[in-house]
Amino acid sequence: MIQGLVYAIISAFAFGSMAILVKLGYNAGMSGSVMMQYRFTYAVLVLLVVLVIKDRSLLRISRAALGKCAFIGLIVYWLQTTCFVNALATIPASTTSLVLYGHPVVVTLLSAFFLKMKIDRVMIFSLTLVMTGCCLVFYDAFLREVDFTGLMYAIGAMATFSGYLILIQVLLKGLKPLTATFYVMLFAAVAFTLSGEPSAWLHPTWDHVTIGIALGVIPGVIAVTFLYIAIEKIGSAYACIFSSVEPVVTLAAAALFLNEDVVLLQIGGAVLIIAGIVIPNARALIIKRKVTNP
Repeated sequence: MIQGLVYAIISAFAFGSMAILVKLGYNAGMSGSVMMQYRFTYAVLVLLVVLVIKDRSLLRISRAALGKCAFIGLIVYWLQTTCFVNALATIPASTTSLVLYGHPVVVTLLSAFFLKMKIDRVMIFSLTLVMTGCCLVFYDAFLREVDFTGLMYAIGAMATFSGYLILIQVLLKGLKPLTATFYVMLFAAVAFTLSGEPSAWLHPTWDHVTIGIALGVIPGVIAVTFLYIAIEKIGSAYACIFSSVEPVVTLAAAALFLNEDVVLLQIGGAVLIIAGIVIPNARALIIKRKVTNP
């Protein structure tokens, strides 16, 4: 459990930078499709170099597994990311993140229904703390008049992301995380290049390349790889709960890079999120100690 917690938190820290980087990309004149085109292409290139140096055997994959990665990358990942980026184009990052962070509840319910995962009182209490914390962290989202189209995109991102996390656990089971990350991102890069602006590669600017590389490495290679490892270790539901530290990261990054004010309510929300993450992990430690030291 501890190892899975660490991997999920590393993934959350990396994913937490995405909303900020996308906002910076919009400010630099990039479109959402171009940002994602850059993000996944650079991610694939970085991963290819890593795999060639680390272990070329990680590039081997069966036809069946390749087909599953193609489905996730071309359809599921493309749809989820497109919804998320389009939401950020019309509504604030805080509102988008608030809606997206309904996914731990959805994933837990889907895991219980499809994967027969047992939901106990501790998990329910933990989810309650996490969701309450998210609402406090993004409290200002409730105070704004939200564009309806942007809100629908945010809900679509949350729904598809929930399904994506379950599909990873089911379809990519037994596939090494680095291998899965490479091929899912490869197909996502193809999807966004075809649906985006291929001509953008002909006139890159320094700002665009920098943001693209940052998107590819941080909320790309690092975030996705560690998320896959976390799901492999502890399952989708627990990975979601533990990765809920992401709003805290987004809050801190927004204050640091976008000069957004942080108020006491948001700090209280961050404390609740951390408490919601610590509780199931502490319980697992107690159970483990009782088993090893009866």
